[in-house]
Amino acid sequence: MRELQFGRKGAPKGKARRMVVFVHGYGANGEDLLGLADPLGPHLPDTVFLAPDAPEPCAGNPFGFQWFPIPWLDGSSEADSAAGLAQSAKDLNAFLDERLEDEDLGAEALALVGFSQGAMISLHIAPRRPLAMAGVVAISGRLLAPERLSAEAVVKPPVLLVHGDQDPVVPFADMGLAGEALVAAGFDTFGHVMKGTGHGIAPDGLGVTLQFLKERLPA
Repeated sequence: MRELQFGRKGAPKGKARRMVVFVHGYGANGEDLLGLADPLGPHLPDTVFLAPDAPEPCAGNPFGFQWFPIPWLDGSSEADSAAGLAQSAKDLNAFLDERLEDEDLGAEALALVGFSQGAMISLHIAPRRPLAMAGVVAISGRLLAPERLSAEAVVKPPVLLVHGDQDPVVPFADMGLAGEALVAAGFDTFGHVMKGTGHGIAPDGLGVTLQFLKERLPA
């Protein structure tokens, strides 16, 4: 496994009762999302916020990282993309297991907040982990291989899909496709449309994310 470097905010080690892990997008890094801990933290006391860097340098942005290659952006093959996803899924799962053990927390105290490619890998790993986490927030992403979800899902954590209706990077229609597949597979699925928003996180999207986390993480 490749060890993921990460940033941390919130509760000191050993004092956390909840864990929120931010999973960044293609060409970014953990620091790109860790600032979300500042507005969320006061409303989620005793929560540790972590934001790992993806394990691979980004082919499309040498200053950032990627969870897996994207063929139409970087010229990689579909095989390269699939292999990258499989390896990064193992890396991210190992990271989550190690951090939960470090903080003496169970899966029920964990939530993922992924953006763009980070939302994609979050939706990919969460149903395939042995124990269900508290929830997944997938912002401006898509569900990879929706046709495999029902057969491969081991657990069914609740999912919040958040997407801007003016997104030029990941089409807004992907939110509906993900929602349909999740509902059909038996997941508790919620959605929020950030009206007039492109590929980003609007204040209303962050507000809905906070409410979702408050309702599903341990009190």
